[in-house]
Amino acid sequence: KTHKQHVQINRIYDLISFGNVHCIMTGTPRANRPVILTFHDVGLNHKTCFETLFNHEDMKEILRHLPVCHVEAPGQHQGAKTLPTAYTYPTMDQLSETLPAVLKHFGLRSVIGLGAGAGAYILAKFALNHPDQVDGLLLININPNAEGIMDSVANKITEWTHTLPDTVISHLFGKDEIQTNHDLIATYRHHITTTMNQSNLSQFFRSYNSRNALDVERPVPGENINVRTLKCSTMLVVGDNSPAVEAVVDCNSKLNPTRTTLLKMADCGGLPQVNQPAKVIEALKYFIQGMGYLSSASMTRLRSRTTSSSSISSFDGSRSRSHTNELHRGRTHSHASEEKRGRSHTNVSMESISNSNQEHSILKSTEVAY
Repeated sequence: KTHKQHVQINRIYDLISFGNVHCIMTGTPRANRPVILTFHDVGLNHKTCFETLFNHEDMKEILRHLPVCHVEAPGQHQGAKTLPTAYTYPTMDQLSETLPAVLKHFGLRSVIGLGAGAGAYILAKFALNHPDQVDGLLLININPNAEGIMDSVANKITEWTHTLPDTVISHLFGKDEIQTNHDLIATYRHHITTTMNQSNLSQFFRSYNSRNALDVERPVPGENINVRTLKCSTMLVVGDNSPAVEAVVDCNSKLNPTRTTLLKMADCGGLPQVNQPAKVIEALKYFIQGMGYLSSASMTRLRSRTTSSSSISSFDGSRSRSHTNELHRGRTHSHASEEKRGRSHTNVSMESISNSNQEHSILKSTEVAY
């Protein structure tokens, strides 16, 4: 059965209500299993950011075991109305604090976070402040740093000389990809222009550019082992042609190497989950299996190598790893026809929600006020 639910709960921070986050819940949560919690990047919503990934045939194995909760920032969902003039858009820190309310509303114990760009930052901040609620993180294109003075000046100039869609495209995709992959860029420019409320998008982008640096430090055995860092298993994902490569590598250098894996995907642009979904899913399967789930999942052999002289360990999620692995993927792209196979129950819209092929799945479209 499929159900659509419109409910609202209130959670007020410092006596100020910041608005609503839009949530889409699919599947039935189980007491002894986490939920995959997604958060999108700037210029995207849960569909344009993750639909290709979740509709892929290979994702069905994961969806049979774990439900999914998509979270969309205020005013970023498809068809969103313009936020009131007096509305103050929440900071990245405040957005991260909406997630405990989402978990409480759906009765969720813990999550495996899947975020891209701004959403990756928000999920990482959530995991830092609520480590008991996060089993693992897969973070695509995360930038842990605050915007510097030169970046701020450059962004101001960009605002004056470029349209908002152009600015967002430059955030999502690298220069080579913009110049060569015209169909993909045209598709996402259309999404940004026609499905996103431009005023709301501008406010979300401004909030992301005003973020604080992620407060993490790499623990050093025998020295500062009690520093603030992500305590859960973490996979950082970036395409080698992504504009976020340097930021992701920098983030990797600041995290605990025994719990962190860097997946740098060859011949891949700014949206690995769109460019090469099968490879992201394969890595995600190993990642989830390493946490004790999907033990019966059928998976192909994941070939990996490191770029340093550190020892190579299989990607089984073991928490005893002594090195951070950088996994380089093969150089083949998924065909467009492959992207359209196996539409799963996460292929939903705000207006019409199709029934799932999976029995007893529950889908809830919810506004959570915080």
